[in-house]
Amino acid sequence: MDYFLKRKILHLFFPNRCPVCQEIINADDRFCSECTDSLKIYNGSFEISGVDKFCACFEYDDSIKPAVFLIKDGICGNSAHAFGSYLAETIQNNDILHKTDMIVPVPVSVKSMRKRGYNQTELIAETVRAKLGIPVCCAVRKVRETEEQKKLDINGRMSNLKNAFKVCSPEKVKGKNILLIDDVCTTGSTFSEIALVLKESGAGEIFCASVCKTM
Repeated sequence: MDYFLKRKILHLFFPNRCPVCQEIINADDRFCSECTDSLKIYNGSFEISGVDKFCACFEYDDSIKPAVFLIKDGICGNSAHAFGSYLAETIQNNDILHKTDMIVPVPVSVKSMRKRGYNQTELIAETVRAKLGIPVCCAVRKVRETEEQKKLDINGRMSNLKNAFKVCSPEKVKGKNILLIDDVCTTGSTFSEIALVLKESGAGEIFCASVCKTM
């Protein structure tokens, strides 16, 4: 079923809600108008090792945290649609769209998958696919459990992720320009580690886009 038609039908039975304040909004809305006005657009510049270009939608602060917590806690609500819709626009505005062959969502661990029941970045990526028409390929797996990145400093984050990811379909990424998608980017260590294994498997340019960037 068409992505947008499905949303309209679901809205009849399960009204769409703002993922920040939970106010009922229209089927195609992302956030309510008040919460939309509180979001801070990310206008910074950030370089990540092994990555050709990075972009993000919003600064990660208290105005957007409730929506991020919601999707990470296994209650997706409208977060995936809101995040994916804004991310699609950000990708278009950053000269990435026409260079990208496929989207690869940042994978989560088996433990996180069991806890949430989904990978939130896959849901966000599917909205981007519906908006932009770029195919999604879950070509990377997280092959071992790691400590929570938020508990570690930058050096700890890098060593924590070493050898944590594996390309499970090398033939699909060889020679392809890839867009990695994640919900929140802090130091860029996750993007950097995944970019490394993708390039070792023959991938071309690696672009990265996150919904939020910590400041």
